[in-house]
This record gives sequence, structure tokens and C-alpha cells, in this order.
Amino acid sequence: MTQILDHMAVLADPIRCRMLLPLERHELTVNEICSVLQLPQSTVSRHLKTLADDGWVVSRRDGTSRFYGMTLEVLDSGAQRLWPLIREQLSTTNGAEQDERRLKSVLSRRRSKSEAFFASASGQWDHLRSELFGDRFHLHALLALVEPNLTVGDLGCGTGQVSELLSSHVAKVIAVDGSTDMVQAARRRLKGNPHVELRRGDMEALPIDDAQLDVAILALVLHHVPEPVRALAEVSRVLKPGGRLLIVDMLPHDRDEYQQQMGHVWLGFSEKTIRKHLAAAGFDKPKVTALPTEANVKGPSLFVATAKKLTKNE
Repeated sequence: MTQILDHMAVLADPIRCRMLLPLERHELTVNEICSVLQLPQSTVSRHLKTLADDGWVVSRRDGTSRFYGMTLEVLDSGAQRLWPLIREQLSTTNGAEQDERRLKSVLSRRRSKSEAFFASASGQWDHLRSELFGDRFHLHALLALVEPNLTVGDLGCGTGQVSELLSSHVAKVIAVDGSTDMVQAARRRLKGNPHVELRRGDMEALPIDDAQLDVAILALVLHHVPEPVRALAEVSRVLKPGGRLLIVDMLPHDRDEYQQQMGHVWLGFSEKTIRKHLAAAGFDKPKVTALPTEANVKGPSLFVATAKKLTKNE
């Protein structure tokens, strides 16, 4: 009984009730509340303290600003029953209607401030965003769209960079490489990672049972493989029916030195060649897209190809 009387005493002042009307829907700073109610800062601050002491408003700091708001769900049961009655009586008064118009103006100024920033920064926004957050934060964020129950094969995993990137977003990664040194390097990188299983094996004879993978990834691998169609057929074997294949590799180029320096067997692949190899290995619905070339890189242009393993009914 005492508590509900305390609430009624706090809300007996019309100014405090007018404050709660916008604060129920929006978080506002003291200056914004001053603009909405057309009151001096000292008056607003005094009334906010009274409301806060009785639990009607809460505040949070955001940088150098402090925002105030009202959350009906956290109020006690007496306040939750009392406030709707007061809101109903107050919301149709002339004072509340004037406050609502000024509130719209305050919120509009917020948007205008943001729009003014983007208008002035649009020419350098990409650089500014990269400077603040890096070049790849959005790519890492997009990985959250990957289905979490997938088993993914990182085939030709090298030092395990792709496996590490995927491991926190899927159920399991089976990482395979034919080089013992690469597998050891991947093991050091992925030590203690419970979602990755490392295996040594060749692309033409993968150490994976039939139909184990939902997705297979070949990232800069196929140009090292003497028989691409045979390797792709082996990938098809370990994929489940309807499983997806993703290939990243080089478009055709004339860097002959790669064959001597890095053991490349093929100097890239044309879209026509990749489509032919995929069809011969039992894949359907291929999509081949050239990737954008970054300004400071020195290697040939890349493509990404995706395809689906045919099911028995296809």
C-alpha cells in the first residue's frame, strides 16, 4: 500500500508525467528532454532524479552522453497498473500533443546529424571503415549465415587457414592435405580446436568415407592436381547427394615461372574448362564468377566456382 502511494506522489507532478510519455518509447538525453518539454536543464535534472529514485526511469552511458528511458516491464506490479491509467488521461492533452511535435523534431535532428556525416564522408567512407574495423570484418560476419550443422571438407587445407575460419561456424571440418609438412603446420595452427579433424591424404584418394561431407572446399588447390577431373570425381564421392562444392582458383595466366617455382601443374582455368571438368565429375548447376582484384596483390586474377553433386533422381 505504501509503495503505490509513493508512486502516486511521484506522478502527482504533471511535468514528471509528461517526461514519462516520450521516455516510454525513446531513450533521450537531458538536453533532448529539455527541448521536448521546453524546460531548463536544472528542472529536468531534478525531476529525472525523483523519477529514478522511485524506479520509473533508468539511465545508461553511451560515450560522453547519458540516455534516460522508461521500461514498463521492469516496474513493480503497482506501477505497471498505475501508469496506463495516467498515460490514457495525459496523452490527449494539449501539452502532450505539443511535446509530441517537439519530440519528432528532436528525433529528426538526430537523423539529420547522421545524414550530414555520411554526406560529408561518402567519398572516404570505405577507407574510414577499413581504418576503424579492418578490410574483412564483414566477410567474417557473413560466416554466421553458414548452417551450423554442416560437415565441411577443407580439401588441400595447407596450413589450415580456411579450416580455422570455418571451425566456429560449423559442426565439423575435415581438413586434408597431401603434404606432411603442411599437415604439421595446420596441426600447430589448429591445436586444441575441437571442431577440426586433420588427415593426410591425396586429392585423388581422399581419406574420407563415401557421402560424409555436406560441403567441400578446394581453395587454390586444383591447379596443383595432375588430373582435375579425377580429383573432382573423388570429391563427389565423399559428398552427400546434393552436397555443395566450392572452388577458388586462378583464371588463365601466362606466369610460366609458377610451374618451376611453386609446382603449379596448370596455368589457371577458364570458365569453359571448369564447367567441363565439373560436368565430367558428376556435378550440376555450376556457377563461375571472377573475383574482384585487390589493388596491392601481385598474383593472377581469381574465380570462385560452385556446383551441386547430382542426386540419384537427377
